[in-house]
Amino acid sequence: MSERKMQATSSETRRFLFYLVSLSIFLLTFSCFTLWRSNATNSLIPESVLMLMLVNNTSVLGNNGGSSKTTSHLESLVAHPPLSKIREDFKQNFQNENLCDPNQAKLKVFMYDLPSEFHFGLLGWKGKAGQPWPDLSDINTVPNYPGGLNLQHSMEYWLTLDLLASDNPGVSRPCTAVRVHDSSISDVIFVPFFSSVSYNRHSKLYGKEKFSRDKFLQDKLVKFLRNQEEWRRSGGRNHLIMAHHPNSLLDARRQLGSAIFLLADFGRYSYEIANIKKDIVAPYKHVVNSIGNDSAPFEDRPILAYFQGAIIRKDGGMIRQELYQLLKDEKDVHFAYGTVAGNGINRASKGMASSRFCLNIAGDTPSSNRLFDAIVSHCVPVIISDKIELPFEDILDYSQFTIFVRASDAIREGYLLNVLRGISKEQWTPMWRRLKEVAHHFEYQYPSKDGDAVEMIWQAVARKLSMVRLSVHKENRFRRSRIGE
Repeated sequence: MSERKMQATSSETRRFLFYLVSLSIFLLTFSCFTLWRSNATNSLIPESVLMLMLVNNTSVLGNNGGSSKTTSHLESLVAHPPLSKIREDFKQNFQNENLCDPNQAKLKVFMYDLPSEFHFGLLGWKGKAGQPWPDLSDINTVPNYPGGLNLQHSMEYWLTLDLLASDNPGVSRPCTAVRVHDSSISDVIFVPFFSSVSYNRHSKLYGKEKFSRDKFLQDKLVKFLRNQEEWRRSGGRNHLIMAHHPNSLLDARRQLGSAIFLLADFGRYSYEIANIKKDIVAPYKHVVNSIGNDSAPFEDRPILAYFQGAIIRKDGGMIRQELYQLLKDEKDVHFAYGTVAGNGINRASKGMASSRFCLNIAGDTPSSNRLFDAIVSHCVPVIISDKIELPFEDILDYSQFTIFVRASDAIREGYLLNVLRGISKEQWTPMWRRLKEVAHHFEYQYPSKDGDAVEMIWQAVARKLSMVRLSVHKENRFRRSRIGE
């Protein structure tokens, strides 16, 4: 009898608990539904709706506490609450915060999908069929640019990587330049030909070859561009072509001279082909190590003036030999022949970091990477090159951190040393401080950062656009009248 009573009691307890749980579930469901339908504040909105708000970067309730459209949207969520899908969308859209909005960017860039033989294929990369570009989601699969002195002309590599990265939501970078896939809405057309590495690796003839691989690619590029509607529409004026090595694009530069060239300088170009009005001077990639925050002040730099490099040069570089004769025996001056071989880069890094002034003397062309080695070493550059054009000089005042000496004065006996020895610690230190402030403008890196060399180049391109548009519009003045001819 006692056992039956206990079983009845247990059964009643289970029924009571079942009803209690059922009632709780009903009340919970009803509460959630009421909250979704109500004009409650954001703090009362369920997590799934909060997640939706984060995904869309806006409030689903609207400014007036909700609308019929919003209510309908929320009702659909209640009927079909795919929380896993919302979480996935949230994750994806959170990543997409790194994507740049083309309408907010200073520069919308259309890039030709040239075959890999023009760019990363020159570095040994081989994509799958129909894959013109490396997959940046795995940066380890992207080939490195050749080292040594080749690296100084690697601007083409960093710019191309940066444009590809603008399509990749996983990469955080400045939104100055954004790749677009419709040329009609672009500001500039980017031609991804690694002309410097093509020259360095493929300009020589081998065996019975009548023309080099480099010339073959140049000829192929010219034919390709001339057949593009984008080129014909602007006469090539809004095309951006990289020709940083002084000898790159030797065969094609005249045929492509209407484009915007990215150059190291204008030393081997005629004015009709390249000039500062339409073209852009891009910095060399420095080859010495950046000194960072470990920068020695005036009193900890025992070397007055430093130069290490090729001394016997032709054309404007003859001045190097004259200066060598004037300075070689000075105890506080390092003026010596040097190359990258035999630990030469490390020795140059230490030498520049221990020097107050670093000589940047004209060579075969007006510029060299030595200037940018000096800048990242916080060694005040002394530019002895009358025809030099400098990167970003329209916004950077080089006189704040650089000494300029005319070549005719520099070779006067005693003149250069008197100038440098006459600069006191109080005069030198502000230049040194300014060098530390501007050094990041000359750093190439991936991903790019605000104010680095990549972003500064895009800014420079954007500043050229008004002149490009003026040129194109003038060309179009009488185009309509010629249609019926």
